[in-house]
Amino acid sequence: MTAPVAARRLLPLLTPAQIAELKPELADVIEYRKSGLSVNHIVGCPLECGYCVRHLFDNFGMKTPRRLMSDEDAVKQLVDHQYFRPHKTPIQLLNRATDPMLPVVKPHVFRVLQLLDDQGLTNHVLIITRWRVDAEDCAVLNTFKNLRLTVLVTHSGIDDPAIEPVNSTYAADSLRMLHEHAERYRVVNYWRPIVPGLNDSDEHIERARELSLHAHATVFTGLFFRKEIAAYYEAHGLPMPYEDTARRKIMPELAEQRILDTFDASRLPGGLPWGALFRKTSCGVAYAHGEADYNGHFGVRELCNICPPEQIALCQKAWNKPELADVERAARALGAVGAVEVNDRAIVVEGLDEPPRYFLQHGFGFQCHAREHPHLYRQHGRAPIGWEAENGTDTP
Repeated sequence: MTAPVAARRLLPLLTPAQIAELKPELADVIEYRKSGLSVNHIVGCPLECGYCVRHLFDNFGMKTPRRLMSDEDAVKQLVDHQYFRPHKTPIQLLNRATDPMLPVVKPHVFRVLQLLDDQGLTNHVLIITRWRVDAEDCAVLNTFKNLRLTVLVTHSGIDDPAIEPVNSTYAADSLRMLHEHAERYRVVNYWRPIVPGLNDSDEHIERARELSLHAHATVFTGLFFRKEIAAYYEAHGLPMPYEDTARRKIMPELAEQRILDTFDASRLPGGLPWGALFRKTSCGVAYAHGEADYNGHFGVRELCNICPPEQIALCQKAWNKPELADVERAARALGAVGAVEVNDRAIVVEGLDEPPRYFLQHGFGFQCHAREHPHLYRQHGRAPIGWEAENGTDTP
């Protein structure tokens, strides 16, 4: 059980003056991301992973976690948010500026979970960590009765301490611990970021295969390589993984194919077993809970060619193309301009940033794309870097 508030050592609060010095995006506690409304009322992390998204918020140098507000106030901001739907909107906790399982942070995570669970909410809640998780933590995670809780353990296998100082064995041990003790929650092997020549060798793939047997699902993905991260690499003399940066994650076609070839070999007589493998976070989370994907990826059919048949059937049954009039009405209310389209793959809109698009996506259970940033065939919403053709090879 979680400790009473009075008995917990609370992280210090940043002063209003200190908060005013933060980048505005970092000071904004609630952010809508593809995997859900993200609650980030604690900032600061000592783990120093070179590719961390904290570079984007100019706070990579903040190593000691601090609170922007109380856990209670953070939860109130979440449930009062204009995009929050009880029992529907997926939630992420502290995935932007710290690791939620750091010893000084996790009491706050458990408190937030308790506050949400006490409201009877059944929303998906995602916690992403690469740090140590012990049996006592698992016992606490098993106490939440209503939330659909998933712990995603980031394991890259990157051996270069200049890029990733945290030994990947910590994540591997945490994954096994969480899987062994899972009752009310689920655990995902978050195999990321995969970078060709750095952690995609046969040995790395074999390690991921073995870990996939200690999780309810495995999700693999590439590197998020923005200009701020590239600047850090250059300043610290780190080997540049790519010549260019991109707004989306980079997962080259050949790197993916090497993984899929090994995965396919497991289905042949005498092949070594794999756990269920997915390209998208929500697909792995949904599978782990025995549900259809809440992001509506079934419309992008080439995503599904590695999914278990029973999951494909589940997603197909739940997937319904919404009526154009309903979508247009909702999109216009959010500020969409230009033509609103509903095709067999996705809703396509103009003039909407990511938050309102994700609001539509989760509301309709159907992919929602920006016309100016199309999702091209077989690239699966990734950057074009590493793909021979701009459209990800031939369109169907």
